Amino acid sequence: FVLALNWRLGLVTVLPALLLLGLTRVITPWVKARNAASLRSVGGLSAEIQQSLDHFKVIVAFNRRDYFRSRFAEANVANYAATLRAGIANNIFSPVYELFYHLAQISVLAYGLVLISQGSLSIGLLIAFLTYVTRFYDPMRQIAMLWSTFQLALASWERISMLLSLESNLPELPPAPIIAEAPLLVFDQVGFSYPDGPAILNQVSFQLERGKTYAFVGPTGGGKSTTAALMARLYDPSAGQVLLQGRDLRTYPASERAARIGFILQEPFLLSGTVRDNLVYGNLACQALSPTDLATRLASAGLGKLLTRFEQGLETPVSNEGLSLGQKQLLAFMRAVLRNPDLLILDEATANIDTVTEQLLEECLRQLPPATTRVIIAHRLNTIEAADEIFFINGGEITPAGSLDHAVEMLLNQQGQR
Repeated sequence: FVLALNWRLGLVTVLPALLLLGLTRVITPWVKARNAASLRSVGGLSAEIQQSLDHFKVIVAFNRRDYFRSRFAEANVANYAATLRAGIANNIFSPVYELFYHLAQISVLAYGLVLISQGSLSIGLLIAFLTYVTRFYDPMRQIAMLWSTFQLALASWERISMLLSLESNLPELPPAPIIAEAPLLVFDQVGFSYPDGPAILNQVSFQLERGKTYAFVGPTGGGKSTTAALMARLYDPSAGQVLLQGRDLRTYPASERAARIGFILQEPFLLSGTVRDNLVYGNLACQALSPTDLATRLASAGLGKLLTRFEQGLETPVSNEGLSLGQKQLLAFMRAVLRNPDLLILDEATANIDTVTEQLLEECLRQLPPATTRVIIAHRLNTIEAADEIFFINGGEITPAGSLDHAVEMLLNQQGQR
């Protein structure tokens, strides 16, 4: 419109806006990068605080509060610098847009006076142009106040979208038929190694039958927990196959695999909430049960006595400091057993539990359905003495150990070689 009134004065009006647009395109990536760096520094500071608080007992026990202070100070200084740079970047648009607005006004006024002196422009039209300049640049000045916030939002979204775009590196193969007469679990020439690491398992083969109890023993770092993780498909083998009921474990959907295999980790993961929230986690059959029905289900599974270990029963709060490590392992055990899996894997599940409670756990294991296969990984020999078969894991090999005495002899020989 201003070009139609007077194209020369119109160009003077629009030219600062064009320069401003080009400058915005140049500055915007820099502002976005500063905000991304600030978000990373805030995340680093939060992680440092969380780590220090989680391990504060160790810090106090070793009298290293000075270490905590120095690490926090270092992260805090880095965060301050990054936040300061982001603040400068975020506040650069408003003064720049304000500058170009006044530059447009001065340019229109100066050139308008020249045109008036030449008789090419009236004073009234100059006043109208100045009004149009204000109306044209006011929305741009308002956008400038929001543009930096928009760049912060984009930087935040990139961090979130990076997580959302992550995909599982455990592909699901096409379904295959289940072989009813096949052993429950088979390792067929399985090999495994962590990225850029030595081989943990070398061409290992064994099978687990239904309804039996198997124990895996071996020195620390021998590959026991890795073998258990392969059974539950937390990893895929580097070579060979893991078969569940005659079917490649990779062909099972995650939901079906989780229903068939119960896994109790060395360090159980629990959700903040209550004991009930954790018991029904991922268990669709129990999520709709009332507290009374859930307690009945626990009693029928032989887990009622374990529930009494929690002061408020199902409503006992669960937090990082609210439960002991032994109680956390108990809760993880109850959660796994309640799913009634075909294969139950206990990876050092009784390491932090007293002898009386361990006997309760053994009683619960005996009440599992006869077809349930149990895999026990433990260093305490009394935990594995009732196993039907014992395997010795070390040096990338899994060897049948026969009796408990033979397993102890193999452990002693291994320690003697060290």
